Amino acid sequence: MVALEQAVSAPMCTRTLGDFGARVVKVENPHGGDFARHYDDVVRGLGAHFVWLNRGKESVALDLKHPDGIAVLRRLLDRADVLVSNLTPGTTARLGLSPAELAVSHPELIAVEIDGYGPGGPLSHKRAYDLLAQAESGACSVTGRQGAPAKAGPPMADVCSGLYAAMSVMALLCGRGRGQSRGFSSVAVSLFDTMTELMGYPLTYTQHSGVEQQPLGMGSPAVAPYGSYGTADGHTVVFGTTNDREWQRLARELLERPDLADDARFRSNADRLEHREALDVEIAAWCRRHDLAYVQKRADAAGIGNARYNTTGDVVAHPHLVARDRWRSVDTPSGPVRALLPPPVIDGYEPPMGAIPELGRHTDAVLGELGLDAGEIAALRERGVVA
Repeated sequence: MVALEQAVSAPMCTRTLGDFGARVVKVENPHGGDFARHYDDVVRGLGAHFVWLNRGKESVALDLKHPDGIAVLRRLLDRADVLVSNLTPGTTARLGLSPAELAVSHPELIAVEIDGYGPGGPLSHKRAYDLLAQAESGACSVTGRQGAPAKAGPPMADVCSGLYAAMSVMALLCGRGRGQSRGFSSVAVSLFDTMTELMGYPLTYTQHSGVEQQPLGMGSPAVAPYGSYGTADGHTVVFGTTNDREWQRLARELLERPDLADDARFRSNADRLEHREALDVEIAAWCRRHDLAYVQKRADAAGIGNARYNTTGDVVAHPHLVARDRWRSVDTPSGPVRALLPPPVIDGYEPPMGAIPELGRHTDAVLGELGLDAGEIAALRERGVVA
């Protein structure tokens, strides 16, 4: 697999495929490489985004503005099953590597393009980043608080677009393995389409009700009670109920308030949504009288979904990750660092968790596999084509 990638979306796609055993050759600009390498330097001089998304890849530093660089890339594609890119709109076409052109020159190659808005629309020419896609899709309008919209903290548009792209590649390769899907050779995933898919519930609600739901911080416009409450020892507990039976257990067994369970204002979920503020006042008052450990123990006993509000520092040391052995050591040019295993747990399979590559670390080895000898590689380096 060859990757022409930057930042988050395409690197998430290729790292995911690499976690399942794919070989990923990451083609980078010799002058700095993937710009996510330099967002910060907190991981022993390396960028946190880059370390997160690029383990196990082989870095080839190749100047694609030079004709010889394009020639080398084409030789790489001759041996590849997949090309993944998330360059700015029109770049692959300018390089002669659009999906339509590759369908002719490399008909067996699966070409994946991740961009901001997808082809064929009035926004197709625009650059897009995670924040922009979240804003354009309406996601920011249902995040945060009313009058104070917010972007989701994790880069949802980038990450989910990368995962959709990886899923598409797996589906096509699986189909080919079964003699199917031969007519499909390209995949286009846009950040905007991904975010509008993730907005499925609020968009469906608005279409059919005419109501634009307002953000509720850590609450939900769909169910109540569902939110966060301060405890006596300064922590925050988060409760989630999804049906009337759970509400009855919360009221009778957790709060020990049969009067609330029988209150007509809270009989159904629709009723509880209408009287959310009054309900939250009662739950918050009970939580303020008790420590977090007591609240969670009682909630577990009553079968009420609950969690502790954690900061990122809390999660780095989270005992559930430690107990389940979710951390691994990954090599980097600056020494080993810890990284979380990918989410899928497959019986008998240990993800490779390969090293974070130094820029151009694999250039000579990969070009050697293409049949270039040391002299030819040296000549390319002298002309600035490789690094």
